[in-house]
Amino acid sequence: MTNMVSVDISPELLTRFSCFDRPDPPAADAWSEGFTGADYRQALRDVGRNPDDTLALYLHIPFCPGRCLYCGCNTTVTHNSQRIDGYLDALEREVEMVGDAIGAGRDVLQLHVAGGTPNYLNDAQLTRLVELVNDRFRILPETDASIECDPRRTSAGQLELLYALGFRRVTFGVQDLEPRVQRSIGRIQSIDLVRDVYWMAREVGFDSIGFDLIYGLPEQTPDSFQATLDAVIEMAPDRVACFGYSRGTSLAMHQHAIDIHRLPDDMGRQGLFEQAVKSFLGSGYVWVGLDTFVLDTDELAIAQDEGRLGRNCIGYTTMRADHTIGLGTGAAGDVHGHCVQNEPNLSAWEATIERGEFPIARGHLLNSTDRRRREAIGYLICNLELPLELAEGCLDEEYHRLAAYARDGLVDVEGDKLRITPTGRYLLRHLCTEHEAYFAWDRARWHFSRSL
Repeated sequence: MTNMVSVDISPELLTRFSCFDRPDPPAADAWSEGFTGADYRQALRDVGRNPDDTLALYLHIPFCPGRCLYCGCNTTVTHNSQRIDGYLDALEREVEMVGDAIGAGRDVLQLHVAGGTPNYLNDAQLTRLVELVNDRFRILPETDASIECDPRRTSAGQLELLYALGFRRVTFGVQDLEPRVQRSIGRIQSIDLVRDVYWMAREVGFDSIGFDLIYGLPEQTPDSFQATLDAVIEMAPDRVACFGYSRGTSLAMHQHAIDIHRLPDDMGRQGLFEQAVKSFLGSGYVWVGLDTFVLDTDELAIAQDEGRLGRNCIGYTTMRADHTIGLGTGAAGDVHGHCVQNEPNLSAWEATIERGEFPIARGHLLNSTDRRRREAIGYLICNLELPLELAEGCLDEEYHRLAAYARDGLVDVEGDKLRITPTGRYLLRHLCTEHEAYFAWDRARWHFSRSL
C-alpha cells in the first residue's frame, strides 16, 4: 500500500510541466487515415468470431442543462427533451448495428455511462437507455455497471431507478464545495445537497460511491480546498478522483470565461494536489494510478498492491475486457486491436447513423510495437515502474528520456528498470505526456483527447 510522502518540487521543474493552454497534438488527425466505418464493421465481425472474448461498453450521453466553465468534455446544452429522445433513437440504431456485426446476446463484463450529464435524462429515458443495450447485449448481475451523475439532477427516486436498472457504482461530480469557487466556474451545489445525495445513494445500496474533485480552479486557496477535502473525507466515499483543471481554450472556447489571473500558479496548483494526497492518505485511502484515491478495502487498492491493476479507456479496473466498444457521439473504444473514436460532432454522428454507416471519426490498427507501448505505459501508471524489457524495442527513446529525470529526483534507475520516486509520482501524468505530439507513445494512448 502507498504511504504518505513528502515532496520537494522546484518552481523551475514545475514550469517545464506547465498545464496552461497546452497546444493540441498536431498529429492527432493522422489516426483517421485509411480507417473507415466499413473497417470498423469488419473489426466487429472479427470479434463476433470469438464468442469467448469479453466485452466492455462505454456509452456517451452528451447533454447538459447548462455549461460549466471549466468543462472540456464533448457536451451539448439543451432543454428539449425531444432532442434527447432523438439521440436515443440514433443510439439505439448504433447499438443494433454493433449487435448485428458482433452477434446478439453477448455478455458485458463492464458497462460505463458518462457524459455530459447522464442523469439529465428523465426516468423513461434512463430506462430506455438500459433497455436498448439489453436488447442486443446481456447485462448480468455480475456486470460492473457504473454511471456518472450530477448531484444537482439527482433524487432518491432516480437513484432507486438506477439501482433497479443494474447500476452498482455511481460517481458524483462534486469538483469543489466552496461557494466562491463554485460561482467562478458556474456550478453551484451546496455541501448539504452533496451530503444528502451521498447518503441517499448509501441508503439505496450502491456498492461503490465515487466523487470527482478538481484542483487548480479559480479562487481556490489552500484553506478553501482543505475545507472541501475535509468535508469529502467526512462523508467517506469509496473512491475519489482528483483531477487537475486542464485549460484548453482552443477546443473549449467557454473556458475563456475563466480569468486566468484568478487561477493558482504552478506552485499553488501543485500545493493543492499535495494537500489532497496528504489528506486522503492520512484518512485510510490508497493512491491508485495517477490521481485516484480509494479506501484501502477497495478492490482497486488490493489489485494495485498485488500488481494486477488494469486500465482501459473507461478507467482503472480489475476486470479488463478484451474489447471496449464506444457508443454515442465522440465515444472511444478498443476493438480487435483498433483504437477508434466516434464522430464527436452530434449532427454528423446522427447523420452517419441515419445512412446506416458506423460513425467513425478516426481509428488506428495497433501493430505489435503499438501494443507493447500501450502495455508498457499501462504498467508504468499502475505499478510505478518501467522494466527495461517492456520498453526495449518500443519505448527506447522514452526510456532514456525518463531515466534522465533521475537528476531531478523524479525516477530511480534500478538496474534493469526505472522506478517512479515519491516525488516523481506527483508529476507522473506530465512525465507520460510531455511533448506528447512528438513522442512515439502518443499512439498507444487510450483517449483521443489531451487527457491521458
